[in-house]
Amino acid sequence: MIPVNEPALDGHEKDYLIEAIESGWISSDGAFIKQFEEDFSGYLGAKYGVAVSSGTAALETALYSAGVCEGDEVIMPSFTIISCAIAVIRLGAKPVFVDVESDNWCINVNQIKKNITERTKLIMAVHMYGHPADMTPIMEIANQHDLVVLEDASQVHGAEYKGIKCGAIGHISIFSFYANKIITTGEGGMVITSDKEMSKRARSYRNLCFQEDRRFYHEDLGYNFRMTNLQAAIGVAQVERLDEFVKRKRYIGKLYVDALRNIDGIKTQVEQKWAKMVYWMYCIELDESLGMDSTAMMQALRKRGIGTRPFFVGLHEQPILLKKGLVKSSDAFPVTERISRQGLYLPSGMTLTEKDVNTVVDAIQEIIKESRTGNV
Repeated sequence: MIPVNEPALDGHEKDYLIEAIESGWISSDGAFIKQFEEDFSGYLGAKYGVAVSSGTAALETALYSAGVCEGDEVIMPSFTIISCAIAVIRLGAKPVFVDVESDNWCINVNQIKKNITERTKLIMAVHMYGHPADMTPIMEIANQHDLVVLEDASQVHGAEYKGIKCGAIGHISIFSFYANKIITTGEGGMVITSDKEMSKRARSYRNLCFQEDRRFYHEDLGYNFRMTNLQAAIGVAQVERLDEFVKRKRYIGKLYVDALRNIDGIKTQVEQKWAKMVYWMYCIELDESLGMDSTAMMQALRKRGIGTRPFFVGLHEQPILLKKGLVKSSDAFPVTERISRQGLYLPSGMTLTEKDVNTVVDAIQEIIKESRTGNV
């Protein structure tokens, strides 16, 4: 079986874990926490990093740090993971959805302005599957309307927009270090900002909003979103190799793109001239003319021992959000709907070989051929 993902943990991860264990500091007060925060924020070119327990925790912490509260509205793409909406809803705010671009699957900038109201507080720019969103016009819109920009950079560790690292462009950003991310701590996340006040609010929120000068006294309600020193130890080792990982991801990504570009009915994410994408996931979109959706392709690949994952289902089509009245059944986002049904990601792990890529591509060609002859 070629797995959909497999992390690379053959650096100093084990050594640093042992060091953390032997120090006796395995919780959130260990030395690796600060080192991980400084190393990663420094890599991005930002001033502050605040390590938390997951990417979802990072989203909520960042939104709180940016001042999002009850009654506010947050504009975001419908094509993203539900964590983005959950974090907004938990703070009493309302997610407002827009469609995505057809070629890179990131937020459609032209639709942002149309959805700004007097309640809009923040724009969430989600960098999708390793490709940056178009940040210059997003920042211009935000400046015109006095809005905060949050980059969801969970999928773009090391990616660049016009030469600047993703995560250091907006007012605040978040990363996930889940097991399938370019660098991982198993579970975990981080809030990144160069705004001192936002960083202070983030540190407070992740730690139950304890007062700096008076413990167990609370003027606001936070959460235990702390990362452990054990996770941070792994993170430090992973950051050491981030450039290596990005180079490897881009190499494998180019192998896929070159091999797939001449297959009729297959579309890959298009790297824009202003972007350095990192191919977090190697994705394909099936043309509807093939007569098969992503589910059929994934089932056929699985029979051949190849792991895959489906694309996100649009947030405007999520039953729970419809039930809560946050979207209407009449809402339509055509690009999101199309790629949600026709898109999937292929094996994308750090340990993937050129032979593995060729095996996957050959299998796709066979499946398409069989589909056209009615044999799938």
